[in-house]
Amino acid sequence: MQAKRRRWLWALLTALVLTLVFSLLVAAEKNPSENKVAVVNGSVITQAKLDREMRIAQRRSSSTGKPLTDSQLSAIKKETLEQLIERELLYQESQKKGIKVNETAVKEQLETLKKRFPSEAEFKNALSEMNLSEANVKSEFMRGVAIQRFIDKEFVQKVTVSDKEIKAYYDSNPDFFKQPGQVRASHILVSVDPKGDASQKAEARKKIEKIQQKLHKGEDFAALAKEFSQCPSSAKGGDLGYFKRGQMAKPFQEAAFALNSGEASDIVETRFGYHLIKVVDKKPKSTIAYEDVKDKLGQYLKQEKIKKEVSLYIEKLKQKAKIERFLIEER
Repeated sequence: MQAKRRRWLWALLTALVLTLVFSLLVAAEKNPSENKVAVVNGSVITQAKLDREMRIAQRRSSSTGKPLTDSQLSAIKKETLEQLIERELLYQESQKKGIKVNETAVKEQLETLKKRFPSEAEFKNALSEMNLSEANVKSEFMRGVAIQRFIDKEFVQKVTVSDKEIKAYYDSNPDFFKQPGQVRASHILVSVDPKGDASQKAEARKKIEKIQQKLHKGEDFAALAKEFSQCPSSAKGGDLGYFKRGQMAKPFQEAAFALNSGEASDIVETRFGYHLIKVVDKKPKSTIAYEDVKDKLGQYLKQEKIKKEVSLYIEKLKQKAKIERFLIEER
């Protein structure tokens, strides 16, 4: 549960207002229920709002392609309701602290949203299907920006990470900063249909052999790749950039890592067809130097501190708040 809470807090810090964007891009019921599912210090959270958030949460959770079980859906619904309650609490706190959001900021968010639709008519149609008005959208943006500004003022601007903390983390987690060996290679591919017969394979083999002969005569590898390779990388002279073990087909990988810089391979067969490989550069295993990672590591540690402090703050708000939940489990 703590891990889930931390994921939500990070999403809130980085892109809370995008929730509405996704809501508008998902199909919805024509007449959503306005029944209340929770009341937070007198402010109602409706079934319609929970339903919109549930569609977003379900899309994220089912991205693996596996259908969700009833118990998983129930857990998602409870978690989603808690997130709505927590956002409501943060918004209420933002108002107590006098956080203001001007019309310009809201208009900018609205214009960004509209650009995601082919036309103004499509945007209005989406609002209609969601049973929302432009005023509803502006209100949601206003609330989202208010929460972001509240967190920035009360936490982001106050949290600091010392050089000592950064160095201690670096020294205590050496495996995080290890870089595997890498190879930068170019290749020429003559593709073969995996379902092709022996004659098709033989024809492809003859083509790659003729290209190999041109290489042996001293012709330029990149020029030959542009002319003959049947891989999209041909436009870049066959350049595949840097890759580590596990990123390429095994025969290709083994051949590439066995070569020295500047060497070209013999013909290599993979499920894609026949390849000629040239290694451009090799990087041995290494450890990222502290100075190279210090700034990013400091940002990461600050984000972790912020998430922890906001999480603790929300729990305190919940303890003091009057929260009524009316979520009915479907059977």
